[in-house]
Amino acid sequence: MIPIQEAKRLIHENYTSTKVTQLPINKANGFVLAESVFSPIDTPPFDQSAMDGYAFSFDEWDGKSELLLSGEVQAGNYLAENLKPKEAVRIFTGAAMPAGTDSVVIQENVIKNGKYVSIKDDKLIKGSNVRLQGSQTKKGEITLAEGHYLSPAAISFLAGLGVDSLKVYSNPAISIIVTGKELIIPGEAMSNGKIYESNSFGLTAALEQLDIVPVSVEVVDDDEQKIMNAINNQLSADIIMLSGGVSVGDYDFVTSALEKCGVKKVFHKVKQKPGKPFYFGKHQQTLVFGLPGNPAAVLSCFYEYVVEAIGSFTKKAYFKKLMLPLADDFTKKPGLTLFLKGKTRTNEVSILKDQESYKMNSFAMADCIIELEEDKTRFNKGDLVKVQMIV
Repeated sequence: MIPIQEAKRLIHENYTSTKVTQLPINKANGFVLAESVFSPIDTPPFDQSAMDGYAFSFDEWDGKSELLLSGEVQAGNYLAENLKPKEAVRIFTGAAMPAGTDSVVIQENVIKNGKYVSIKDDKLIKGSNVRLQGSQTKKGEITLAEGHYLSPAAISFLAGLGVDSLKVYSNPAISIIVTGKELIIPGEAMSNGKIYESNSFGLTAALEQLDIVPVSVEVVDDDEQKIMNAINNQLSADIIMLSGGVSVGDYDFVTSALEKCGVKKVFHKVKQKPGKPFYFGKHQQTLVFGLPGNPAAVLSCFYEYVVEAIGSFTKKAYFKKLMLPLADDFTKKPGLTLFLKGKTRTNEVSILKDQESYKMNSFAMADCIIELEEDKTRFNKGDLVKVQMIV
């Protein structure tokens, strides 16, 4: 067995190259930019009124005279004629400033008298209530750099520049293979010796938590040839996750099936609990994770190892990692790193009951995984421990 730090290092060393795809902007939310975006236009693309009011030339106004109202500009329209001195136009928010104007007085500070308007605003200065062309973004400048996470605000920002598609880092294609003769589908009638299959549901939901839909989900019998067939069918995926069959029982065929399918083992067995039989291998550019069969071990290994591998493709960091004080004392044996289901409260974390790898009731209540290091045995209330959030 190898320590968890060594396992994570070996997985990191075997990350494959990222893939880039071009997405329409309305499909790019939540992805990460694979190249910088340069503004194709000035924004605003013209001098623009920031308020409903009246546009005029500040320098042509003496500060007291009425201005002749000579027209109107609605947002989306454009007034081509130059305004003459001592003229004003009715203008609305977002409308283009007519040539010959440079300031806007808001409508609340104007008295209208037929075709004339009087300005009653002693704080008005040249350029008031005008958004200048390029004041947000100038044509040709970098708007968002490569590696930027595309939030809804970023999508709105880029759409406002006229950008209609983006190069982003692709989600990896991920396949799930669950093994076990004892498994039946939820909803079927229970029979002797059978259990309900849950790992495919848990792993699929965990991927959906990362905005990824698996390309394939298959449940196969504990039969080496059937497992080999399932593996061979998915070797074009970026990541394959198998659950069950990675231990040393007479019917644990996953590791031998992987070898016969040409998967090169990088390591098998890690000094951890749960998930001691955890396997990692590689076939050309495909990363292969052999997860134990117990549901809590499956999800623990997923959150501790597979999530970071997925992040190597998408360039995203998915879950916060914290150092929090323990809420209670805890004692463990030396020799294994423990991954324990936990619940965070205000500035502390509690270790939940029912930590056995076959028990999912505590995992269903957990919001984090607590890591207790391999060689330490005594953890006192208030000691800082590593915490990985899973929500």
